[in-house]
Amino acid sequence: MVVIRLARGGSKRRPFYNLVVADSRNRRDGRFIERLGFYNPVSGSNVDQIRIALDRVKYWQDNGALLSPVVTRLVKEYSSKQIAV
Repeated sequence: MVVIRLARGGSKRRPFYNLVVADSRNRRDGRFIERLGFYNPVSGSNVDQIRIALDRVKYWQDNGALLSPVVTRLVKEYSSKQIAV
């Protein structure tokens, strides 16, 4: 099964997450199919905290990929922010 989930990067106490499409059997930070964006929860105020390629997320959802609960929340937040701008 193909899932869209977060892969953790960064150092200790400075998390950085990549939004990736991966086979569910692979490790969380292991091999992935495509990188769709990033989420940086500890970024500064003038730096992008989140960036997602919504067209690619839609493409993968149309082809049967499932979103993790956290990714669902992030996509909803990001899409509402894009419409407001």
